[in-house]
Amino acid sequence: MAANANIEESRSARFALRCAAWAERWFPDSWVFAALAVVIVTLATLATLAIGARPAEAAKAFGDGFWSLIPFTMQMAFVVIGGYVVASSPPAVRLIDRLALVPRNGRSAVAWVALISMLASLLNWGLSLVFGGLLVRALARRTDLRMDYRAAGAAAYLGLGAVWALGLSSSAAQLQANPASLPPSILAITGVIPFTETIFLWQSGVMLAALVVISLIVAYATAPGPNSARDAKACGVDPAFSLPPLAPRTRPGEWLEYSPLLIILMVLLGVGWLFSEFSSKPAITAISGLNTYNFLFIMLGALLHWRPRSFLDAVARAVPTTTGVLIQFPLYGSIAALLTTVKGADAQTLAHYISTFFTSIASHDTYAILMGVYSAILGFFIPSGGGKWIIEAPYVMQVANDLQYHLGWAVQIYNA
Repeated sequence: MAANANIEESRSARFALRCAAWAERWFPDSWVFAALAVVIVTLATLATLAIGARPAEAAKAFGDGFWSLIPFTMQMAFVVIGGYVVASSPPAVRLIDRLALVPRNGRSAVAWVALISMLASLLNWGLSLVFGGLLVRALARRTDLRMDYRAAGAAAYLGLGAVWALGLSSSAAQLQANPASLPPSILAITGVIPFTETIFLWQSGVMLAALVVISLIVAYATAPGPNSARDAKACGVDPAFSLPPLAPRTRPGEWLEYSPLLIILMVLLGVGWLFSEFSSKPAITAISGLNTYNFLFIMLGALLHWRPRSFLDAVARAVPTTTGVLIQFPLYGSIAALLTTVKGADAQTLAHYISTFFTSIASHDTYAILMGVYSAILGFFIPSGGGKWIIEAPYVMQVANDLQYHLGWAVQIYNA
């Protein structure tokens, strides 16, 4: 039986390695996919609207849309920064070390990583990535645990891969709840959709519970046993980790950078503002504001780091992780503008024709399946929750309107 299990595992490993090698060989950087999408949508716009649309109109839409998502782009960047800063703080690292003491064997350790990663992702997907990765390293340092490092590393991504879009940092749900961040073309179709109509629907809770349970079962069942587990050393990884020490002060002007005084005063002001926000409106409404949400994480991160120098060092490490958001989202804004503003002789847009096509092949009963499959396929080529929603929403939500489908649940179908 053990031999057969090893053979099956070897086959699975070879298949996974072949898939990874194929993807690395043929899949370019995600920015290239975004740029290709601009070209494809532009050509489709001109071809579909050839009787009326001119290339100059497409060029104007491209330029006008390029900067249309600046507020949302910065907000998404701060989601990443806030989550990273909190997860890499000294108290968070100490909490991770304690959590690493819980599992009793390697397979339960993999499931434990999956659970913590998914729970963290419901708060902030950036927090989940860093927190889950550090938890894997902490578990790998336990000499009494025969944990497969590969399986644990994969489990750390389950938060981002399985449930993050059903949590507070869901790009689509956040975008729909914040009219100031929503492109006017989408706002005209959907209006504002609060969290109570998306991630806090009872159906969303059922879907979340099902995804968590299934993910945990898969993580535990597919984790190699102690006889076939490969630890971090076998994978060529040193699991040792420690927070970078603060550089010593070299000049008198730096003393405030090493004193908690400014952090304390700033956080006190922040707590006062947050109290005002949460006391003047329902908690769900308050936390659905992206500015409030990001403010909360930035203040928490500053408090957990305690000293400005530690906080600023963490921010400096976090900023490079926002590169994809900063450079790709302008292209997504251009795509949305091309879809919704370039009109043909009949005064209709490409988004109109796409929504008409989907309306013709979908019904109220089949909408969820059709849109779910379509969105999943598109996700292979546009790996951005918020960016892909900006592209899809103009026609996906118009179809939901035409079929009189619940708009909030349509957002959750996308999130799933």
